[in-house]
Amino acid sequence: MNGVLPDSALRRLIDQGAIRAPEPITPDQIQPASLDLRLGATAWRLRASFLAGRGCRIKDRLADFEMHRMDLTGGAVLEKGCVYLVPLLESLSLPAGLDAVANAKSSTGRLDLLTRLVTDDGTEFDRLPAGYGGPLYAEICPRSFSVLVRPGMRLNQLRLRQGQAVLDDAALAALHAEQPLVDGEPLIDGGLGFSVDLRPMAGDLVGYRARPHSGVIDLDRIAAYDARDYWDELRTTEGRLILDPGAFYILVSREAVTIPPAYAAEMSPYLAMVGEFRVHYAGFFDPGFGHGLSGRGARGVLEVRCHEAPFALEHGQVVGRLVYERMASAPDRLYGAEIASNYQGQGLKLSKQFR
Repeated sequence: MNGVLPDSALRRLIDQGAIRAPEPITPDQIQPASLDLRLGATAWRLRASFLAGRGCRIKDRLADFEMHRMDLTGGAVLEKGCVYLVPLLESLSLPAGLDAVANAKSSTGRLDLLTRLVTDDGTEFDRLPAGYGGPLYAEICPRSFSVLVRPGMRLNQLRLRQGQAVLDDAALAALHAEQPLVDGEPLIDGGLGFSVDLRPMAGDLVGYRARPHSGVIDLDRIAAYDARDYWDELRTTEGRLILDPGAFYILVSREAVTIPPAYAAEMSPYLAMVGEFRVHYAGFFDPGFGHGLSGRGARGVLEVRCHEAPFALEHGQVVGRLVYERMASAPDRLYGAEIASNYQGQGLKLSKQFR
């Protein structure tokens, strides 16, 4: 059956050697609809981001872009504003007809840590053609904070798909009528639209803005950092926020959304024409997100970067959409149920490194 492969299918591919690594792939890497990818022991500092290009291998292009090589074994700092390439432990030998898409994990996106998958023969970031066989690399560019990384850390994840299973607007409306995907009237236009919440039910805290000069963040340290040292709180009672060019924001969606167990979703930007900003970074929503929470769903955290000009963001403005896909079969475990999650039932929330 066409659709996103669930955890059971990922385990079979690992057993068959279609997904492999020099160190055993651990059970906690396998999510309901994706596989966490691990950093290897080496990083290259690059002078520019690049794609291998058709017919070329990453290792053959490195000489054009590498500045120096780093050993991550004892931990190493990836500095803000620099570009790095790290071979991943996992590699692939996908069967014909099976393609893949990658995305940053939630905590990676909330740290403004731009992480993209690159491959041999690659002409796009985060997209692998059907039947891809070869190594995987993470391109990492810390945008707001310098970070300390080690081998085995998981910054991005891979979702495998068989065929086409994206729901069109008619199918999405039918699914919402059967089991509500959002609290309230849905905006369905190329996916399920969602808007920004700048009028919270309680208080006046609407988001956070990354401070421009902060310390290093060790990604392994959970609830270790005082948020005030890294983020400025954003408060307003006007339902409006002026975004500064180059600044990074954590905001929250007005809608509480649900991903039913037989579906997965990916967050996409809405339209570049609606404003000088982009909502992006961590885009995968697993089966079970917001499901079973007394029918309330969970709100999506929005990672927002403003671009060319200051922009006035208004309460209720549509900023993104969720594109739903069918699962090839139901996963054995759901997001936030049998799997511990830092973000199930979330509202406005920073990454797990902050207290």
